[in-house]
Amino acid sequence: MKTKPLDMLLRALTWCCAAITCAVLLYLVGYILVQGIPFIKPSLFALAYNSENVSLLPALVTTVLTVAASLLVAVPFGVFAAIYLVEYARRGNRLVRLVRVTTEALAGIPSIVYGLFGWLFFVVWLGWGLSLLAGSFTLAIMILPLIMRTTEESLKAVPDSYREGAFGLGAGRLRTVFRIVLPAASPGILAGVVLAIGRIVGETAALIYTAGTVAQIPASPLASGRTLAIHMYALSSEGLHTGQSYATAVILLAVVIGINALAASAAKRIATR
Repeated sequence: MKTKPLDMLLRALTWCCAAITCAVLLYLVGYILVQGIPFIKPSLFALAYNSENVSLLPALVTTVLTVAASLLVAVPFGVFAAIYLVEYARRGNRLVRLVRVTTEALAGIPSIVYGLFGWLFFVVWLGWGLSLLAGSFTLAIMILPLIMRTTEESLKAVPDSYREGAFGLGAGRLRTVFRIVLPAASPGILAGVVLAIGRIVGETAALIYTAGTVAQIPASPLASGRTLAIHMYALSSEGLHTGQSYATAVILLAVVIGINALAASAAKRIATR
């Protein structure tokens, strides 16, 4: 069978786009590594931040705490909402259509708008102040649509034969969902969680309005702190520690790669059970 000229052109364009994407990624990663690795020193990991060591350790700890708190709020709500939409709600239900439209609209809202909402609601109205708690709840609302949509699509991708087989063996709907459907959909759900983590780790605008920029490890959920992304932004905007900001970018890149590797490993283990 001969290959048509149009097919050859489309294949060449596809390879060209893939090569450009890989080249840009390699350039960005290489540039960050070349600029940042020389400034990675032990003083950069000091327990306390000051104007001399510009330690990123408090920001790293704050990042981990923010990710954990945000996922603790968003993942249960997102997953259970998606389970209701796919497994329990009647098809064509107006509530389902409304929830999906609302979710898609929320997913497209800029992060600065979430930051303003978090500042007005959590910081001012609830009186939490600039704190880890206010920032985590704001980020939880921001990533909730992402987790809902990815979980919903993962549940839809599970063949109906799985459900029919479980029902035929006498399993109830709840048991079928938690013992059959969710394990089969877990790789897709984990992929959504990883995307949500990436958005949390790289977020700055929403956290500046809600969590603050204090360079210390939060002593309590109502204490202020800065994440690695805000730390990098603060150092680069000051113009006094540009090298250290690149070093922070290297650590941030390593954290994201490590999270993706752990998620991929967990997805493989779940899929092979």
